[in-house]
Amino acid sequence: MANTFFSAPPATRLSQRSRDLLKTYPEAIAAAICALLTLLGWLALHGSWLGLGVWILLAAYVIGGYESAREGLTTLWQERELDVDLLMIVAAIGAATLGLWQREYFLLVDGAVLILIFAISGALESVAMHRTERNIRSLMQLTPDTGRRMLGSEAQLVATADLQVGDRILIKPGELIPTDGIVRIGSSTVNQASITGESVPVDREPGDEVFAGTLNGSGALTVELHKPPESSLIQRVIRLVEQAKTAEPPSQQFLEKFERGYARVIVVVGLLLATVPPLLLNWSWEVTIYRALVFLVVASPCALMAAIMPTLLSGIAKGARQGILFKDGAQLEKIGQVRAIAFDKTGTLTTGILQTSDLMAAPGISADKVLQLAASLEAYSEHPIAQAVVEKAQKREISLRPMTAVQATVGQGISGSLAGEPVRVGKLAFVSADLASTLDSRLTFDSQRLESEGKTVIWVSAHGQVLGLLAVADQVRPQSARLLAILAKNQIMTVMLTGDNAATAQTVAQAVGVQTTYSDLLPEDKVGVIQQLQQQYQQVAMVGDGVNDAPALAQASVGIAMGVTGSDVALETADIVLMGDRLEKLEQAIQIGAKSQRIIKQNITLALISISLLLIANFLGELTLPAGVLGHEGSTLLVTLNGLRLLRT
Repeated sequence: MANTFFSAPPATRLSQRSRDLLKTYPEAIAAAICALLTLLGWLALHGSWLGLGVWILLAAYVIGGYESAREGLTTLWQERELDVDLLMIVAAIGAATLGLWQREYFLLVDGAVLILIFAISGALESVAMHRTERNIRSLMQLTPDTGRRMLGSEAQLVATADLQVGDRILIKPGELIPTDGIVRIGSSTVNQASITGESVPVDREPGDEVFAGTLNGSGALTVELHKPPESSLIQRVIRLVEQAKTAEPPSQQFLEKFERGYARVIVVVGLLLATVPPLLLNWSWEVTIYRALVFLVVASPCALMAAIMPTLLSGIAKGARQGILFKDGAQLEKIGQVRAIAFDKTGTLTTGILQTSDLMAAPGISADKVLQLAASLEAYSEHPIAQAVVEKAQKREISLRPMTAVQATVGQGISGSLAGEPVRVGKLAFVSADLASTLDSRLTFDSQRLESEGKTVIWVSAHGQVLGLLAVADQVRPQSARLLAILAKNQIMTVMLTGDNAATAQTVAQAVGVQTTYSDLLPEDKVGVIQQLQQQYQQVAMVGDGVNDAPALAQASVGIAMGVTGSDVALETADIVLMGDRLEKLEQAIQIGAKSQRIIKQNITLALISISLLLIANFLGELTLPAGVLGHEGSTLLVTLNGLRLLRT
């Protein structure tokens, strides 16, 4: 029987996943191959396989340095600018040439390592860009591609992009709303948490606005478009994420200018060293070229590169051990510099899960009876408020009673019958309809107080009278108050951003001790607040968990998402993820970031001192090529080991 594996073309044997990886991350794969070839070349030289080692290292030069060489030459050709990419290629080629000329073949390894460092940097940038594109695709998936356009009494399925202002669309129960519009017919509850961050689904009736990407409840809605689909709130969210993620921060602009200035100086000095001494100092050309090439080797920024990357990687590894996922090494450094942190409310400072917080009964009625009747009826509903009531009854081990003729009224409540007696749970006007008994004044007072605290009040009636009420609210995370107190002690400004109303926001703000509160915010409003904070505090972090937080997470200097309750878009957009929803880990993230910043400053100082001493020694003619390589690699090793200190427990 023929061997199908060996007879198949190589392309068919390559898995689809491998081809996708090669297509998506070519720079990362080139860096990995360059690292492997550099290691094999080094081993070959140590194993006395001289010729093989040289060819392997030259292959590492080509594979790892191709992209940097292309970018460097493109910048030189199109912008008439020198950058570090081109300097790296010149230094690497100089090291290789000098190594082959002087038969110091281990200089090829030095050049290969230099190329490898830059290849890894380019690969990380490529991965970050791919993640940004994936963020946008995730946002786009929140809205349906089609909508049901009403033509008379019939609904025609059309592409969302083809809808026009004035069209009416039908939204069935349980469907995502495809675009922004105004409700014209029907009523329902709409879960807007993904857009506005509201913790409780809101009632929507004729005249109310609904947003694309939100989830319709149990009622059918006919919605009229009052703006084009491309102007919907979710599309504005997408554009805000794109703008914020592609905007180049001032620090990056400064770094690029520094790199190009550094490259110009080194190239100019290298050319002067190679030409001026023979003409003015009567040096031999051999000595001059030797000194110029040593200069290129010792002046290459390997130590400066190693001053940052090992430290950041160590910080990322330490964070992972403690349940903190740093997606971007640059953000690890920034988190230690933040002077203000903005928190989303629902799902961040709070749990995002509704719970029954208060239970009150009318005179002569037991609280357990009120809870039993409410839970028995709410057990037939899937509304988040109903689930909170049923969970409260389960915790108190209260048995439920069978209900009949159960009927939900959208936006009002739910009704049923127990042994022939009507039972109602919901808004006061709904439960007290047709009841002759007067309402207890104490319950009215308690209801007003609870609502002023931002809680949702539901009433219970049976046997011809109002029996009591329950209050449902989102619960504050136990660790929120302690964390904000620590941040305030460290002179970090704390701000809360929420789409909820002012009363609810103030209640949570007082409970956790946040310094400033902004309420009734849409996603674009949150971005505006972040921009204002950045003007005042420069480095600003944002902590959130919902789709509505994605633009603010992208705009912030550091975006931080909750790992469990966080939406896919928030997790993708954020730079840091707190795994397990442990908000207290934010304190540790700041500590790791601050320590990494201190170590990076130490490393940069060591690298600059080392390069300066090597350059001075070379100018004085006291530095041999092996000594230059030893000093160069020694300083790189020193700053690398210093960066690894972050790994210590």
